Amino acid sequence: MRVIHNRLRQCRKVTQISELTNSQPTGLEGLSVELETVLVEIKTLQISQVASIKSLQRTYKEHSAVMIEQMRGNLNTDIDECDNNSVGKSGGNEQYLKEEMCRNVVSIMNEFDNITAKELNEMKDEVISIKRSVTSSIHKCTSLHNDLSQFHEIVQKIGDNKELCLIASIKCKHIIQQALTLLGKSGKVLIVQSNTKHNVRIPSDSRKCLIIGMCVLSDGQVLVADRRNKRFKLLNQQYQVVSHCGVTEYVRDMCQITPSEVAVAVDDYSNTHNVQFITVTQSQLTFGRKLELQHGCYGIACHLGELFICSGTALFKYTLYGKQLCRLYEDRSSVTVVKCAVSPTGDRLYIISRYRQQKLLTLARDGTLLATYTFPALEYPRCLHVTPAGQVLVCGDYSQNVLQVGWKGKSKLATLATGRRDAVWDPRSVCYISTTSTIIVGQDWDDNILVFRVE
Repeated sequence: MRVIHNRLRQCRKVTQISELTNSQPTGLEGLSVELETVLVEIKTLQISQVASIKSLQRTYKEHSAVMIEQMRGNLNTDIDECDNNSVGKSGGNEQYLKEEMCRNVVSIMNEFDNITAKELNEMKDEVISIKRSVTSSIHKCTSLHNDLSQFHEIVQKIGDNKELCLIASIKCKHIIQQALTLLGKSGKVLIVQSNTKHNVRIPSDSRKCLIIGMCVLSDGQVLVADRRNKRFKLLNQQYQVVSHCGVTEYVRDMCQITPSEVAVAVDDYSNTHNVQFITVTQSQLTFGRKLELQHGCYGIACHLGELFICSGTALFKYTLYGKQLCRLYEDRSSVTVVKCAVSPTGDRLYIISRYRQQKLLTLARDGTLLATYTFPALEYPRCLHVTPAGQVLVCGDYSQNVLQVGWKGKSKLATLATGRRDAVWDPRSVCYISTTSTIIVGQDWDDNILVFRVE
């Protein structure tokens, strides 16, 4: 009982307690069940995160082993060819072949050092960064699980004391809400407080901007993809362009891999279907490895080293190093799979389709369809984003709206911004910045991004 009274002192003043006890307290039985449910989900998340890290490390080791084996194969092939060519040759020719073999071996080793070893180091850094992030999340899970367990024990001992019932209810609801936010199941509806616009055009741009993708980096900078001008632009915390680099292909989408690295979906509708990796270090953009795909690459998302790629008619899952794991969903009736997003815990996948369907599909981790939400005819979904708390943001093209959909993917919760009221014009990308509680919207035929401060 001493623990319970300590909790009482922490909660509210005595006068506030006396006022609140006149209302009907929350049933402890229901609260106990809710605590038990969240406890199980937090524990499941911990187990899933640990398994994801082990899988990522295993995938990296397998891929590095394959790359090293390829180098050995190249060396063996070159040696065998020289051996075969040396049969029946005179001493001078044989010496020449040996020297040529040595040159080829050195060339293969140099290529490994300059390309493969660099790639392996990049991949190793990715694994370390992702592991660090997940370890932090696991610690949060452990802390919340301990708090939830303690409250669950307290609830079991309270009995009929109305004041204790009320205080336990208030404190438990608060900790349960924290757990739901960590689980990506926050039901909080965002409310726009203000909005501003910021010009992202640079002098060398030849056309109006089309901001097709955006990612928020660890230091608060924002990387945007300007498809029409074929450029990536790095924005500082005041949304000013501080660095940029050009590309030759058409960018379709972009997602974050680590706090300083992004993966870009590149597709020209014909021969080019790539995923290009870009790293940002000290405000400089560096191109990394490239994955070549055998199908369309129009939308991309990532969760703990797994890539989810929209081909136009299907959603595929890949490792971070280009190995196709499975086809999670397919619908060939039209352009049905163009953008995707992943819940913070990776247990839900969201897809938006275009043209005839105009739907938001919610899938389980294994691709099972969980929910379908059909947008009204004028809303025409274009871009999709999930916040760290699990809030689903969708931008409508014809309606020029920014919408919030419930994390279950079954209903629209709110219209956060509109074209008429907030000057939203042909939105093509959207993202949320947790540290500043802001939503950024990128547009077509507009040199400005829109920044909405929300609560």
